[in-house]
Amino acid sequence: MVIRVMVLGRMVRFWHTLFVLPFALMGAFLAGDGVEPGFCGWGKLGLILWCMASARTTAMLFNRIVDAEIDGRNPRTANRELPSGVVAKRTALWCLGFSSAAFCAGAMLFWKPFGPWFGYGNYWPVFFALPVLLLICGYSFAKRFTWASHFWLGVSLMAGPVGAWVAVSPPGGPLFSWQICMLGGAVGLWGAGFDIIYAIQDVAVDRRDGLYSLPAAWGVQRALWVSRFCHVGAVVLWWFLGRQLGLGWWYNGAVLVTAGLLLLEHWLVRRGEMRHIWWAFGIINGVVSLLLAAGLTVEILVL
Repeated sequence: MVIRVMVLGRMVRFWHTLFVLPFALMGAFLAGDGVEPGFCGWGKLGLILWCMASARTTAMLFNRIVDAEIDGRNPRTANRELPSGVVAKRTALWCLGFSSAAFCAGAMLFWKPFGPWFGYGNYWPVFFALPVLLLICGYSFAKRFTWASHFWLGVSLMAGPVGAWVAVSPPGGPLFSWQICMLGGAVGLWGAGFDIIYAIQDVAVDRRDGLYSLPAAWGVQRALWVSRFCHVGAVVLWWFLGRQLGLGWWYNGAVLVTAGLLLLEHWLVRRGEMRHIWWAFGIINGVVSLLLAAGLTVEILVL
C-alpha cells in the first residue's frame, strides 16, 4: 500500500506543489482578515492547503491520463507510470475522481453547508470550484491547438494565489483587489516563462506529432526571448507589489534575489541546452516561490 501511494505521488509529481503553494499562502496573507493583510486563521489556512493539494493533483492526473498515448511515443516520457503500465488507467481515473471531489468538498467548507457548526459564510469558492477545475484541466488540451498553451498554464498557476484571496477575503472584504491581481499576474508570467523553457526538451517530438509549443512553432531562441520578457514582467510586478504595500527589505531583498535566480536560470539554458534543465526548471523555480513567500510572510506576520 505504501509503495502504491509512493508510485502515485511520483506520477503526479506531488513535490512540485511547492511551485505554487507558497504563492497561494501569499494570497491568503494579503487577504488577511478581509480588511488588511495578516494571518487568515488556522482553519482557513488548512482548507487552502487542502484545496491546493487536491486541485494540483487533479490537474496532474488529468494531464497524465489524456497524454498517456503521447507520452508513450516520447522517449523522454515513455517510462512514465501510465504509458509504461506501472499504474493502470482505471486506478488513475479513480484517483482523479477522488481528488476532484476532495477539492470541491474543501471549497464547500468555506461556506456553511452544515449549519452553524462549520464554515465561514463565503460561498464564492463553491461558485468558482467547477470553473477552476475546467481551467486547470483544460491546459492538457491546449497544446493540441495553440502555441499559447504556456500562457494557459500561467493562468492556471495564477488561480492559486487569486483563489486563496477569494477564499479568505469575502464576506468581510472585497472579492478582488489590485494587490491580488498584481500578484496573480506576476505568477502567471513566471509560470508561462518557465513552461516555455521546459518545452525546449520536446521540440522534435512536438513537431513530429503536430503539437503546439513556442519552441516548436517559433524556434528555440525566439521562444527563450519570450520567456525572458515574461520573467522580467513578473519581477517588475513583484517589485511594484512591494512598493504599493510599503513592504521593507525582507520582501524587497527576496525580489532582488529572485531576479538574480531567474537571470541564472536563463543563463543556464541560453543556448537551448538541456543538460542543466533540472536546475533551471526544478530547483531555481522552487526556490523562487519559497523565497518570495518567506519575504512577504516576515513583512506581514512578523514585522
